[in-house]
Amino acid sequence: MELPLPEAAQGLILFDGVCNLCNTSVQFILLRDKKGYFAFAPLQSAVGQAVMAHHKLPTEALESVLLLENGRLYTHSTAALRIARRLTGLWPILYVGVIIPKILRDGLYHWIARNRYRWFGKQEACMMPRPEWKNRFLNA
Repeated sequence: MELPLPEAAQGLILFDGVCNLCNTSVQFILLRDKKGYFAFAPLQSAVGQAVMAHHKLPTEALESVLLLENGRLYTHSTAALRIARRLTGLWPILYVGVIIPKILRDGLYHWIARNRYRWFGKQEACMMPRPEWKNRFLNA
């Protein structure tokens, strides 16, 4: 599946656009992705829905961040760790977490995902990116 990514972008992060935790995480990534490696789209967007359908994921399943990188789709803790390794600062150190068995990493990820709306809240609509970030969002 070929997507029109911004010039420098090599990975696409799909996130739950109404989740406050997810939106805060996207802003966190944007501030630490100085090279513009990542582009973004809400899972609820046409792009998000098309990527999920193409990879045979249920389009109503919004409980995971997805990372499309080099034609491969990563989910849950693996996506989060692969994102961290591209950020500036000490965040790439977190990638060492891939040595933890996926069942354990994803167990923690699922627990947070199940409680994210209760703990962090949700919005009525997907976030609108800041003007300086708008070109990093597909469907924005």
